[in-house]
Amino acid sequence: MADRDSDVSEGFVLDSSVALAWAFEDEANAYADAVLRQLRTARAHVPSIWPVEVANGLLVAERRGRATRAQTVTSVELFESVSVFLDDQTPALALGAILELARAQNLAVYDAAYLELALRMGIPLATLDGRLRAAAAAVGVALYAPAERAE
Repeated sequence: MADRDSDVSEGFVLDSSVALAWAFEDEANAYADAVLRQLRTARAHVPSIWPVEVANGLLVAERRGRATRAQTVTSVELFESVSVFLDDQTPALALGAILELARAQNLAVYDAAYLELALRMGIPLATLDGRLRAAAAAVGVALYAPAERAE
């Protein structure tokens, strides 16, 4: 994972729902796969909670018998191979702007962190979460639409 460049404004915000879909066969879908392919050329920005949220999703899956430890290791290797740019402002905004956005859009604070980052950077949001997609539409954040290329 890379630290976020302070002057970078291209790319998209990557919600953990998309990343976790890469880890579980029963959550695989064309949108998540297309987002993963785009990471070859596009920049994914994430709030600083992203690694913790993804790690928790993997551990919960192990505990519930949805994944083995070996599958988690493979998923971690995938996550570590993609360039995501961690936002360093998330913690400072959590008790202010992010909390207010969560309240206004009826979201969990961690979901609002993704939305706030997309708003602040002026870039689209890649998510599979229905409530987060609706909140993005309500505040004028575009949903990320991966460009499909012939390979």
